[in-house]
Amino acid sequence: MVKISAPSLYYKVHCQKRVEQDDGYGNTVSDFATQFTVRAAFVHLRGGETVIASRLENKHPMIVTLRSSTQTRQINSDWRLVDARDGTAWAVRDVTPETDRQWISLLCERGVAA
Repeated sequence: MVKISAPSLYYKVHCQKRVEQDDGYGNTVSDFATQFTVRAAFVHLRGGETVIASRLENKHPMIVTLRSSTQTRQINSDWRLVDARDGTAWAVRDVTPETDRQWISLLCERGVAA
């Protein structure tokens, strides 16, 4: 279980869902639309063979922890998170509700196609 408290939720992230939009020419294009914005805690993964291999491929895996709510429980691996400060996009790879039902941990990765 991740040890997170309210002061650890330092970052603000936009939770974006993939949506299909009409491009005006009769085609549909896939894009992301912000559904809601929440506070988050970032835990950068260190060590481990797969983490080091990901870094060599210019990927950056990390755990993003959000407070569990009706909104955040909608997130799945089709979503992405965008850092509100600098616009860095993180593809959601896995969603894990914590056992205390207070937090949701997301395995996210930067530098990959979302």
